[in-house]
Amino acid sequence: MPDARFLQLHTLHGYAAVLLNRDDSGFAKRILYGDAMRTRVSSQCLKRHWRVADSPHALQEIDGAVASVRSRKTVSRRVIEPLENDYDSDVVKVISDAFQTAVYGDKGADPGSRQPLLLGEPEIEYLAAEALKIAQEHRDDAKSAKEAAAGWAKESRANMKALREQCSLPGGIAAALFGRMVTADVEANIDAAVHVAHAFTVHAEESESDYFTVVDDLQRQEDDAGADHIGETELTSGLFYGYVVLDRNALVANLGGDTDMAGEVARRLVHLIATVTPGAKLGPTAPYGYASWILAEAGDRQPRSLAEAYRKPCTPDRSAAAQRAGDFLGKIDALYETGEARRFISLEEAEVPGAERSESLQELASWAGTVVKAGSA
Repeated sequence: MPDARFLQLHTLHGYAAVLLNRDDSGFAKRILYGDAMRTRVSSQCLKRHWRVADSPHALQEIDGAVASVRSRKTVSRRVIEPLENDYDSDVVKVISDAFQTAVYGDKGADPGSRQPLLLGEPEIEYLAAEALKIAQEHRDDAKSAKEAAAGWAKESRANMKALREQCSLPGGIAAALFGRMVTADVEANIDAAVHVAHAFTVHAEESESDYFTVVDDLQRQEDDAGADHIGETELTSGLFYGYVVLDRNALVANLGGDTDMAGEVARRLVHLIATVTPGAKLGPTAPYGYASWILAEAGDRQPRSLAEAYRKPCTPDRSAAAQRAGDFLGKIDALYETGEARRFISLEEAEVPGAERSESLQELASWAGTVVKAGSA
């Protein structure tokens, strides 16, 4: 059986008349690939939806998992606000200044300059307990509170490091999977164990402007004729190729060596990737869809995407897209002989070189979880 350091997941998702991921102008995100412009869904968008999905397979519901919070307001809301009603405002302010800077860096005192930072519940609870301790000890003395907070800030990196070493998931389950960067404390950085590519359409973009009106229900016949509001938005359709890599060694390390949890993460992640829609404009477009094709690969060689199969645009057809991926994979096999173990599911009668067909998503996800737990396929 081959070692399974890497689990690769390739997917095809189809959507019609949606706006899954917008740019800063409100239009669908795009990428030029080959000689055609494609509709794109960013990796950040995909990870966000998988991370917070309210699903039977939610990551935060794993036994032993710890929640994470990404915000520039975590210290303000979770550490400082609980002190405001019980302690002198000047004392609270000097504590806030010290803690904001310690967590968010030199610009932490300015709310507008802070970067949204991912912190795990153990870290948040530690910070809240430390702030409360200073407030209790210097309840009415802002000067001594400032000195105490400054002293705490000088030791904060060492103390946070000690906390991380004693806690299996200091940054929470999201940081263990998708990593985090803390500019104020390099040692707090966590390398991502799950690597996510931007999804893109296997064919040229399919887009149109949607003209819409809003009618005023209370408008009378004698009022001005016409709609109360006129607007325009972009809608797109497409068959998207997605690609995700799970580094089993990195995941197990980020989970404190817990291989059972690593396997459960992989199992749930397959379900989430297949069924969670990264959709904006839920009300007017109902952008819900399941993957029509998923290929899972386990092996110990460096992963490689199948995106190159679609450099020349494919027809927007599930069977053609799956066949294109299979043909490309066959050429890769012949050239590199990497020998991955493979399983796939498909709505079509597709075949994948060297892959065993699973009868259901549950079967495929269970296989992925077993492989990641054991480290072999």
